[in-house]
Amino acid sequence: MTLSQQDAAQFAGRFDALAGNLGQALLDKPHPIRLALTALFAGGHLLLEDAPGTGKTALARAMAASIAGKHSRLQFTPDMLPSDITGVTMFNQQTGQWKFHEGPVFAQIVLADEINRASPKTQSALLEVMDEQQVTVSGETHPVGNPFMVIATQNPIEQAGTYPLPEAQLDRFLIKTSLGYPARAAMIEVLAGAAAPDRSRRLHPVLSTGDIGVLAGLAAQTHTDRAVLDYVAGLAEATRTDATVQLGVSTRGALGMVRCAQVWAVAQGRHFVLPDDVKALAGPVWEHRIVVDPDASFSGATAAAVIARALNTVAAPASGI
Repeated sequence: MTLSQQDAAQFAGRFDALAGNLGQALLDKPHPIRLALTALFAGGHLLLEDAPGTGKTALARAMAASIAGKHSRLQFTPDMLPSDITGVTMFNQQTGQWKFHEGPVFAQIVLADEINRASPKTQSALLEVMDEQQVTVSGETHPVGNPFMVIATQNPIEQAGTYPLPEAQLDRFLIKTSLGYPARAAMIEVLAGAAAPDRSRRLHPVLSTGDIGVLAGLAAQTHTDRAVLDYVAGLAEATRTDATVQLGVSTRGALGMVRCAQVWAVAQGRHFVLPDDVKALAGPVWEHRIVVDPDASFSGATAAAVIARALNTVAAPASGI
């Protein structure tokens, strides 16, 4: 079933309302907000690489408040255990039965703060949840619910005592972006409200968690012409054959691009995907998935440059309709 233009217009209106609500908590951040919501409606997860104090926690709390969902925060440390994330099964002496106690991962929006500070074993505890939206403890499977989104953060400045995320785990994040510092005018507004700096606590729900599932289903029906799919495949292949690349965009990355492009298109009120949607999302969706050859990186090669070359060499189709 293909999305109608009327449904696309309704989706765009609700998307804009949600983005506007988040904009009350994160001033002067319209593009990162739209990327975060794109990840949410595409059923993916978000990786934020940013300096401390730029509003990463506020973004997660604002998203949960705007969809009437539950929010939890995990502060990753080297001594954190997998059970600190997923939960644990304990014996109840009064009832004589084992009972599962849910961990903080059982929420709609989960903020994994400084994820690269935890050990690889603890980092991997998120993999099953991120992929399958369920936790397996003591042989029993527990669904975490829907929607479910992990917003993980990394501090690019301080690398001492950290465990870099392996490529397999980076590939499970649909979008990577940063918030950055606000412009001068937005900073003045933040300072003017210094008595209550966390604006996310004042937000009211715009949509329900059930609405997110319905709208995500609509976005998945956005028409994507085979010419556009061929364009995505060609770009992915170009990143793999680039002379400076050790690891290019995976099949999972190409699928993620299609899902994101569908949401990006319908959020603008279109019921079809254009090549320009793919171009706009190439950096946020693919840059963190590309591993540049170490020798080439010493010469200044970057993942961003690889994507730029792919966009310049692979011809875009004339129309996405």
